[in-house]
Amino acid sequence: MVQLVTITSGELTARINPLGAELWSLTDAAGHEYMTDADPAFWTGHAPILFPIIGMLREGHYRVDGETYALSKHGFARQSVFDVVDSGTKFARFRLTDTAETREVYPFRFNLDITFRLDASTLQVMAEVTNAGDAAMPFSFGYHPAFAWPLPGGAAKADHRVVFEHAEPRPIRRIDPPSGLLLPETFDTPVTGDTLVPDAALFAADALIWDHIASRAVRYGAPGGAWLTVRFPDTPMLGIWQKPGAAYLCIEPWQGIADPVGFAGDFRDKPGVVSLEPSEAKRFRMDVQVDPAP
Repeated sequence: MVQLVTITSGELTARINPLGAELWSLTDAAGHEYMTDADPAFWTGHAPILFPIIGMLREGHYRVDGETYALSKHGFARQSVFDVVDSGTKFARFRLTDTAETREVYPFRFNLDITFRLDASTLQVMAEVTNAGDAAMPFSFGYHPAFAWPLPGGAAKADHRVVFEHAEPRPIRRIDPPSGLLLPETFDTPVTGDTLVPDAALFAADALIWDHIASRAVRYGAPGGAWLTVRFPDTPMLGIWQKPGAAYLCIEPWQGIADPVGFAGDFRDKPGVVSLEPSEAKRFRMDVQVDPAP
């Protein structure tokens, strides 16, 4: 196992695994854990980084510039060891660069930097994707943090809420369970006004997906207990997911989405894919503010 990197602000302590640059733990000064218990009966992930794709590809393959390549769900970043390129008491920066192996499945040169920084009661995560090659580089990027459900503080699981920054009346999207691909139809939103009441039954058909979300922040918690504020200013899509019955809730800011059912076009034309010109970079920020139970 790769040794975890620990950073602390005094108010919060984060532990990050260089395998995937994955946040494994976020605790407050009292030692309360705000991340998943990673129970293997449900899912052993903690907060994988999704790159260069999000979700499943049709038949496990994608096509770009006349060639066909294979990638597994969510891409290879989550299964790659990042280099620790800089660190201090309150921050750590991790980097993944292309290799001969990555270019066999994703034919582009890139740098992917993930920087974790603690500022009092807030964890700031900044991803920067840089095109290190000489051709336009298409990709998607996403965060996949699994927060404790219930959060520490004694509030009941059933009392937890996800409160969106704005009302979210638009329909949502869902996944076709056998294939993992995006269904063509839309579904009535489970959000009432600005509030979602999460329940295991909502996730029997996989994630809730907002492919055009108005909000760029949500609050997650329960009255009388702890709350998290998750801000995602740079990502226009959001997934919320759990394995039904598990002790976590994933709140996932995305730039990209699974292949739509029947999609056979070029990867550059896939919904949610963005493109960088040579030497161009794009950043994706996610902040997690912790408000412990009173």
